[in-house]
Amino acid sequence: MLTILAIETSSEIASCALLRGDSVISRVSNGVRTHSQAVLPMVQELLAEAGITLQDCDAVAFGAGPGSFTGVRTACGIAQGLAFGGKIPAVPVVTLDAMALACRQRHGAEQVLAVLDARMGEVYWAQYCFQHDAPVAMLAPALSAPGEVQPLGTPVACGNGLSAYPEAFPAGGHADIMPHAEQIAQLAAIAFAAGRTVTAAEAQPLYLRNKVAYTQAERREMAAKGDA
Repeated sequence: MLTILAIETSSEIASCALLRGDSVISRVSNGVRTHSQAVLPMVQELLAEAGITLQDCDAVAFGAGPGSFTGVRTACGIAQGLAFGGKIPAVPVVTLDAMALACRQRHGAEQVLAVLDARMGEVYWAQYCFQHDAPVAMLAPALSAPGEVQPLGTPVACGNGLSAYPEAFPAGGHADIMPHAEQIAQLAAIAFAAGRTVTAAEAQPLYLRNKVAYTQAERREMAAKGDA
């Protein structure tokens, strides 16, 4: 029986899930500032509920992004540690893929536009269709201003980008759908079966912003030039 532990911390909601065969159990914690403290206790609860150890898992999956810079780093770092400790592979999963799958499961959508608030007046977004109930990107994950999101046709939209920038998405959609570890685990099972795993050392977040933060030296140089 395939067993996958999944971690998702790319937004204000942190979640962990344990998939065993066709069943999945999960835990959720709110509060982005406490993600790093909340995840491991949730993992321990899930393993204890299932009566297994980390070494009994086939892989550890994580929401690789896009999403909060700190959040995706947290999920990746914890997944790396668990993969090292359990001597198991890691499976990075795109957060927008997970949102699309959730929208499909809850609302039966044939095509999905996933829109995640990226702050700074921008959104992460991608458009999906489905093959055998697995999301396939029609428009790859991108970062843009909300008004520059141009879907193909009329997909069902989801994600907090809809409520953050309602003027850009007048048709609305399902703003409550966010990345969750349950869908991360389910998509990781598909990836695992296809051999798409990485070692702990190879696990990396997905960043769509080329430059997220400047170093102190760069800031001083900008200030000296009158740019900051």
